[in-house]
Formats: sequence, C-alpha cells, structure tokens
Amino acid sequence: MPSPIVITNNIRKLRFFANEMTQQELAEKAGASRQTIIAIEAGKYSPSLEMAFRIADAFGVSITEVFAHEVKEK
Repeated sequence: MPSPIVITNNIRKLRFFANEMTQQELAEKAGASRQTIIAIEAGKYSPSLEMAFRIADAFGVSITEVFAHEVKEK
C-alpha cells in the first residue's frame, strides 16, 4: 500500500494578499460553496483537480503556488 499523501495549501495567505478576500468571495470566484472553501483551507478536505485549478485561477497564480503535497512515511 502506498504511503499517504498530505496536501497543504496557502489559501489563507493568498486571500490576505488579495485585499483580504473573504472565503465567500473566493467561493463565488471558484464556483464552490463557502463551506467547501473553509474545509479545503483548513486541510480537512482535498479538492478535485478541477477545483484546485479554479482556486488558483481565482488568485491568478499557478496551482503550485496554492497547493503542495508531502508523502508521509509509514
């Protein structure tokens, strides 16, 4: 069985630098609910690839500036 992957994000920091964009504003730009953005930002939910790109597009940055991953050793 492969080692688990932990996905981290910089959404909070990006929202701050985007004139303190609210979670609701990001949700509207990304086509998601505010609850989904809250869960992704808190690391409780990993977005689909499509949603990850939508979030990156909402900030005008590459997906790698929003999300990173780390393989946890067993």
